[in-house]
Amino acid sequence: MQYTELNITHHQEPIQTEILIAELGELGFDSFVENPNELLAYIPSENFIKDAVLDLLGRTPRIDKFKIKEIEEQNWNSVWESSYEPVRFDNFCNIRAPFHEPVSDVKFDLIIEPKMSFGTAHHETTSLMIEWLKTEPVKEKRVLDMGCGTGVLAILAKKLGAEFVEAIDNDEWAFENTKENILRNKTLEIIVELGDAENLNGKKFDLIIANINRNILIRDMPMYEKTMSKNAVILLSGFYKSDLDAVSKSCIDNGLQYVSHLEKNNWVAAKFVKV
Repeated sequence: MQYTELNITHHQEPIQTEILIAELGELGFDSFVENPNELLAYIPSENFIKDAVLDLLGRTPRIDKFKIKEIEEQNWNSVWESSYEPVRFDNFCNIRAPFHEPVSDVKFDLIIEPKMSFGTAHHETTSLMIEWLKTEPVKEKRVLDMGCGTGVLAILAKKLGAEFVEAIDNDEWAFENTKENILRNKTLEIIVELGDAENLNGKKFDLIIANINRNILIRDMPMYEKTMSKNAVILLSGFYKSDLDAVSKSCIDNGLQYVSHLEKNNWVAAKFVKV
């Protein structure tokens, strides 16, 4: 599959970049790389609509310049494999690609091939969620991985002894990628669905993991709360420290209680409980 890269140079505040990413996501962009004053966004070329992108950038503040170019999937994968390194969390778990050697001195050695999906533990938000799972009781619980990306958090939850795990993503690439990674890690019991919070009607969970972005988390909070059993925990990430107050307010307004949060490079992963 051929991809189109949108390279944006900007002088935006973090919240403005987050909004831009969300709006690009609505146009079909499914993978993003953030660098200082630069945003790289990728979309399957067959889904790229230039006029829609130009319209969005024309009304987005603090954009300095942008470039558009075609990228062959073959070249993308070659670059990715040359730079992709395993991520290790002490003796708890190791996350590696299929072409890396197995590791025996960790509790969980996970094989994750991300392709164009989000969630390799290289990004701060996925890393923070894994830090939470190191201490959060998971055994025999019903777990939801919302916005599952590669499925790494769902796979880890199942390895930790969750009774039931469901993984949901609205991106078809992530949906297929999660199914592939489930096979690689022999966690076939995980249920994978293509969709969004509308898929949650009538379901109940003891632990929700939602690594998405501020706007979607706030929008879907009422639906998350309805799926949570008494004393259920929800772990939220995908937003900056500056957004924590807004996310916390949404949780509190929906009957959830703030517990604590972790930070890494201005990104946050917060824990709330339904009391």
